[in-house]
Amino acid sequence: MFSKVCVALLGIPLLRVLAAPREQFGPHIIHEERSVIPNQWDRRPMLDKTRIIPVRINLAQNLEGAEDLLMEVSHPDSPKYAQHYNAEEVADLFAPTKETIDIVLDWLRSEGHDVDHSHYNHRKAAVVVPMPIHTAENLLHATYDAYEHTNGKVHIACMNYSLPEAVRHHVDFVLPTVHFDVHTTPHAPTQEEKRDPTVPSPGKLKDKSPVLPKQGATLSPQALAPAGSLSKCDQQITPDCLRALYGIKYTQKATKKNSFGIVEYTPQSYIPGDLDLFAKQYVPGGVGRRPKLLSVDGGQISSASKSFDLNGESDLDLEYGMALTFPLSVSLYQAGDKIFGASFNTFLDALDNTYCAGDDPTQDPHYPDPNPGGYKGKDCGKYAPTNVISTSYAYNEIDLTPSYEKRQCNEYLKLGLRGVTVVYSSGDYGVAGNGGNCIDASGHLSPSGLRFNPSFPSTCPYITSIGATQIKPGNSVAKPEEAAQTVIFSGGGFSNVFPMPSYQKTAIQYYYKHFKPSYSSSQYNNNQKARGFPDISANGVNYVVAVDGAFSLVYGTSASAPVVGSIFALINDARLAHGKKPIGFVNPTLYAHPSAFNDITSGNNPGCSTQGFTAVKGWDPVTGLGTPSFPKLLKLFLSLK
Repeated sequence: MFSKVCVALLGIPLLRVLAAPREQFGPHIIHEERSVIPNQWDRRPMLDKTRIIPVRINLAQNLEGAEDLLMEVSHPDSPKYAQHYNAEEVADLFAPTKETIDIVLDWLRSEGHDVDHSHYNHRKAAVVVPMPIHTAENLLHATYDAYEHTNGKVHIACMNYSLPEAVRHHVDFVLPTVHFDVHTTPHAPTQEEKRDPTVPSPGKLKDKSPVLPKQGATLSPQALAPAGSLSKCDQQITPDCLRALYGIKYTQKATKKNSFGIVEYTPQSYIPGDLDLFAKQYVPGGVGRRPKLLSVDGGQISSASKSFDLNGESDLDLEYGMALTFPLSVSLYQAGDKIFGASFNTFLDALDNTYCAGDDPTQDPHYPDPNPGGYKGKDCGKYAPTNVISTSYAYNEIDLTPSYEKRQCNEYLKLGLRGVTVVYSSGDYGVAGNGGNCIDASGHLSPSGLRFNPSFPSTCPYITSIGATQIKPGNSVAKPEEAAQTVIFSGGGFSNVFPMPSYQKTAIQYYYKHFKPSYSSSQYNNNQKARGFPDISANGVNYVVAVDGAFSLVYGTSASAPVVGSIFALINDARLAHGKKPIGFVNPTLYAHPSAFNDITSGNNPGCSTQGFTAVKGWDPVTGLGTPSFPKLLKLFLSLK
C-alpha cells in the first residue's frame, strides 16, 4: 500500500555523495525491443553520433497497491465507495519511491554523469541528461540509427536497449529508444485513427476514410424522421429513439454541480450552424447553445474549411452529447493546434501536471510549437477533469510499445481515483484494427493479416470500452437489438498487453466455459487471462447527424461512446442532487450488476478473414455486458453510498 507520509518526504530527493561502482548494478538486460521497423520507415545510412540528444529516463511510478485503492473507491460493496482522492493526493501516491530515485541517480553517476537536482523533477518523475549519441549507446548498450518516414520526417531510434539488472525495475522506459511513429501529419493525429469496416458493408458509403465515423446517405428535409416519432428508428436513430431504447427519462436537478466533457483532436471541429440545425429539429430550446471550449495546447474551433472529414466526428459527438444531457453545459476539450495536432497524452497532460515530463517526443506532439502560428505554451494541469469524459478516437494496440500503453493506462487509473468516468469507443472493424488491418506473421499491419488487432485504450482495464449495436431492420425500439451489422462492426476482443482485471474474472470465466471460441492462439490471445473488451455497448448505426448544413446518416462506435457518456452524466446529476459523489470508475459496479443491462445475444464482429466473435448470453467480446437500462442503472447507483 502507499504511504502518504513516506511519499511526502520525497519532495527534496537525496543524492548520494559518492557514485557507486558500476559493478554494483549487475549485468545489462534488454528492457525494450522491437523485431521490425514500423511501416513507412526506412533506416538512413548516416548518423552523426557526436550529436547531443536529451536522454529522458521515466522513473517507475509507485504503483504498489494502486489497483486496490481504485477498487476501494469504485467497487459497490466497498465501505470506501466514492471516497475519491484529490489531485494532490493522487500525485503524491504515485510519486517514485526514494529507493527508485537513489538507484537511478547512483547508476548515472557511476557511468560518469554529473547528475544533480536540476536533472530530476520529483513531481514529474523524470531524469533528463543531455549526452552525445555515442555516449547514450554506451549507457544503454544500444545501437542508434537515423530513420526516415515516407513523408520526409527523420527520427533517431534503436531496435533495443538494455538497463542494469538493479535499475530496470525502477524505470518505465527511456527516450529516445524503440518508440517510432513520430507525429508526422501536420493537420491531424496520426494514430488516433477512427474506424473503417473490415468486411465489405451492405451500405453505400460516401466516405471510406479510415480516420472518421462512416457517412451514409444524405437525408432531405422531407425524409427526416420528425421529432418525437419512433416509427423509423430502425432506419434513422434520433435522440428520441435512444431515449426510448434505453429508458432515458429524467429531469436534471444538479446541472450547476455536474460536468460532462467530450474530447476532440484538431483538425476535427464542429460547425456552429450544424449544432443549431440539429437542435432546431430535435432539441427544443437548444438552438444557440454551444459547448464550453476548454482549449488544450492551442485547440480552437475552425469553420474555415468544411467537409465530413473535418466536421463529421465533432458534430456527431456534440449533437448527441448535448441533446441527451440538455440543459447541462457540455465541455469540449479541443486538443492541439492546427500545426501539430495532439495525442491522447497531450490531452492527459492538461489534466495532470505531473504527467507532462513523460511525453514521448516520438509519439506525442512537442509543445511549445516552434512553427509560425504554433501554440507557444504547454498546458500542464490546466484543467480539472469533468466528471465524465467521452472520447471516440483509438490506436491499434500494436501501434505503441507496451511500456507507453501501460504508463498511459495508469493515468486513467489516476483519473478513476479522482472520481472521473472515462469512456472510449471500441472501434468499427470487428476483430480487426484501424483501417481493417490485422497483424501478419512478421508483426506488421496488413489487410491480409490473420491475427486479431485489438484497440487501445479500449484494452486498458481502467476505462470503460463502448461497443456498437443496432435495431434489427424492420424492428421497433421495443424489440431486442443486435450487434452492429450495417456498415460497421463492433470492435472487440482480448488484449495482447493487459491482463484480465479482477472485476472481469467471473464474466470472462463464464464466457469461456460456455462459449469458448474455436480460434487458435496464433489468431488471438486465448490464454483466458487477458483483458476483454468492450465492457458495454450502445446503438451505433443509422444516426441522423447535421454535418456541413445538411442531414445524413452516420455509423460508428463514435456515436455509442457519447451516448453512454451522456447516460453516466445524467446518473451523476441524480447522485449530486442527493448529496452523493460522482460515480467515478464504473466497471466494478457494472460487472457486479449485469442485470442492469439489456443482454445482446445476436450478431458478430467479423475481421481478419474470420467471422470474429459472436454475441452470446452474458458478457461477450462483441457487445460486452449489453446496452444500458437507464432506470436500472439509476436505481443501482442511487442505492450506493
